Amino acid sequence: MTALRILARRKAPAATIIPREREYPRMPKFWDEYHLPATLDDALELLARYDGRARVIGGGTDLLLDLKEEHYSGEQPHYAALIDVTRIAGANEIREDGGWIVIGCAVTHTQVVASPLIQARATALYEASGVVAGAQIRNTGTVVGNVAHALPAADSAVALAVLDAQVKRQKAKGKSGDWVPIASIYLGPGKSAIDSTRELISAIRFRPTDAQEGSAFTRIMRPQGIALPILGMAARVQLTIVNCQLSITNCAISAGPVAPTLFRAMKTEEFLRGKAVDDATLDEATRVLLSEAQPRTSAHRATREYRVELLPTMLREVLTRATQCANEPMHQ
Repeated sequence: MTALRILARRKAPAATIIPREREYPRMPKFWDEYHLPATLDDALELLARYDGRARVIGGGTDLLLDLKEEHYSGEQPHYAALIDVTRIAGANEIREDGGWIVIGCAVTHTQVVASPLIQARATALYEASGVVAGAQIRNTGTVVGNVAHALPAADSAVALAVLDAQVKRQKAKGKSGDWVPIASIYLGPGKSAIDSTRELISAIRFRPTDAQEGSAFTRIMRPQGIALPILGMAARVQLTIVNCQLSITNCAISAGPVAPTLFRAMKTEEFLRGKAVDDATLDEATRVLLSEAQPRTSAHRATREYRVELLPTMLREVLTRATQCANEPMHQ
């Protein structure tokens, strides 16, 4: 009898059966109902109806991770409903309105990167949105969600800070909402003034850069694919020509994370106003920046000392590129 037949006659060992619940643990149930309102008023009405027991969701790329983290750390996050704002009429639009660029609450990072308006008139935001996570996250994650999460290192928030962006807080059905400075909703790392169980951000707006203005963004991250930013920085400059030399009329500089909240380098901005664009100015500007930025050591990103070393190089880069961006139209 061949070895093959002997093997065939042997009784196969009984298979070990693993209950599906053990093999594939069931996902925790974080909510009971899921709503897709068609209008802003409908969304606000739902929030009012649930009276703090519902949560606003856009792309969900931050929220779902937060819920899982809370669950596995011993907490029991649970909501009666999630209110999805991505189907609200006009929420996925980027438009010009009365001298502002307005970004709806469902606009994704991919939409921002693809927008000719953002590319031409808000270069810093275009560059920042283009490096957020990976393509799948950019296709789903929203700019408003990135801001509402209130992390001081959020790429789009750092860029929006130099554009003096405002967010529209909506609290009650039928009300027009209030435009407030973006920095005002940052209370601490991951702590937002927006209570997403009772209100939402319906849009972001900012003034586009003018003919003699330019902006730029840069970030440093670890080389392992999709990673958290070690440091991000953005700048916006307005130029004029004085005695055949470029001079900075106005500017804005933001970086993160170098403070618990969204950071603007006010002292550095004040120093640069009225200064010529040259190496001596940039050298002194880096010294001023180092005196006001307070980066910290974080376990998963970088040490404070490493970030301090990065700041001068990054400031030179964003100021140089923002200046080039502003200077191009002046000589056309």
